[in-house]
Amino acid sequence: MDKYVCEVCDWVYDPEVGDPDGGIAPGTPFEELPDDWVCPLCGVGKDQFAKVK
Repeated sequence: MDKYVCEVCDWVYDPEVGDPDGGIAPGTPFEELPDDWVCPLCGVGKDQFAKVK
């Protein structure tokens, strides 16, 4: 599964870890995050994330 980085604050979403504080279970691919999910660090939406190359 691909990692995604926030283009605003550089926080990395790692699907192996998920976002436990945001209610996202480990093993959840970025593509399956809810549309209203936001970066836990700076609060921007999924559209501000880019796949880590």
